[in-house]
This record gives sequence, structure tokens and C-alpha cells, in this order.
Amino acid sequence: MTESKPQEPTPQDLGFFSRIAHPGYFLEWSRYFIWPLVGITTILMAYGLYLAFFNSPADYQQGETVRIMYVHVPSAWLSQFCYAVMAIAAIGSLVWRHPLADVSAKAAAPLGATFTAIALITGALWGAPTWGTFWEWDGRMTSTLIMLFIYMGIIALWRTFEDQVRAGRIIAVITLVGAINVPIIKFSVDWWNTLHQPASVFRLDGPTMPPSILLPLFVMFFAFSFLFLLLHFISMRTEILRRRARAIERQYAQQLRTQKP
Repeated sequence: MTESKPQEPTPQDLGFFSRIAHPGYFLEWSRYFIWPLVGITTILMAYGLYLAFFNSPADYQQGETVRIMYVHVPSAWLSQFCYAVMAIAAIGSLVWRHPLADVSAKAAAPLGATFTAIALITGALWGAPTWGTFWEWDGRMTSTLIMLFIYMGIIALWRTFEDQVRAGRIIAVITLVGAINVPIIKFSVDWWNTLHQPASVFRLDGPTMPPSILLPLFVMFFAFSFLFLLLHFISMRTEILRRRARAIERQYAQQLRTQKP
């Protein structure tokens, strides 16, 4: 008499937090957030661009080029935030074996690389008329470029491994090692003499910008943040479905091999 194989628990058999971590249940509840996030992101982005280009003054020193800031600053913030998401996911993958941890990390890597590239490009366009050069090997620019290389290396590693679960463990370690670069980017303007100015928005004594510039900056900050959340959800859902499709392909191929005489 053969021993029956225990069935894999369904989302309904698990606790609340375990259900959220279950890939099948994530696909179920996350789909209700996609279109609301599309609407919120579209409204915020449209309103932010209107304020940035039509309802905010030019800077008395930088002129019209200050409008690049409304794309550069949110992109630079998200370039670091995406890596923080990956680092937290790496801890979840190594410590708690969270089912969605490596999925979240893999989905965040291309987004982080894109935001980092946008930050570098817009920073160069902003720096040319302001500083007289597109590029300078100062602390913040160099450490941000290193972050882009880390992102690209992690993306390449994800594509190298066939076994994505095994890849998640290895890449999680590399991600945590690379996380040391995030505080370097943050505090580089305080540690070294750089072209970048110190923090002018999040200060203990209050922001140094006028409300006419601060409002569109905050709106664009939230617009980019919701854009990341939307794209991250879509990328995670796509990755889960891709892994399911690969599992079905491997199962079908194994069945074909066993049926051969």
C-alpha cells in the first residue's frame, strides 16, 4: 500500500500573513490594486507636470533649468528606495524564506536601474548649465554610478541561473553586500566636498525652498512613488506567472521523458 503524498496547503489553510505571502493569494488580491494605482499615478503625474512646467517660477540663479529637478530628485530618491526594497527582500529570502521575497527583489531590480539611469541623465543635463560640466567624479555622482552597475550586475545574475530559487539565495547575499552603497550616496555630500548641495528639503529646521517650488516637487515625488508601486506590482505578478509557466513546461517535459519506451 503506497503512502499518500501530503497536499500543499492552499491559501485558505494558512494564516493571514502567510496567505499574503502565498503567490496564488498575492495574484488574487493584488489585481484589485492595479487600476486604482493606474488612476492615482496618472492624476498625480499630470498634476505634477502641470505645476512643474506651467505653475512654478524659474529659479533666480538656475533659470528654467530648475524644472529638471522635478524629475531628477524623485528619480534619485527612488533609485535608493528600490535598493532598500531589494535589501529588505533579501533579508526575507535568507532569514524567513518568504515565498515572495525573491520575486519582489527580482521585480525591483530593473525598476531601480531605470530610475538610477534617469537620475544620472537628468543630473548631467541639469549640471551642464549649472556647474559648467556634464560629469564630475564627486562622491554622490560616482556612488550613484556604482549603484547603477550593481543593479545591472544583479539583473544579469538573475538571467544567468535557470533555478530562480537558488539564484534568489545567492543574489540576496550580493544585494546585502551592495546595500552599503546606499548610505554612502545619502551622506556623500556631508562626508566629502562635492558639487551637490546638502539636503534642502528634509531638514530639521525646515525646507529652504519656497512653496511654489516645493509643492510641485512633492507632487512629483508621490507620482513617481505610486508609479514604482504600480510597476512593481505588475512585475511581481508577471514573474509569478512566468515561474508557473516554466514549472508546467518542466513537468510536461518530464512526463514526456517518462512515457518514452
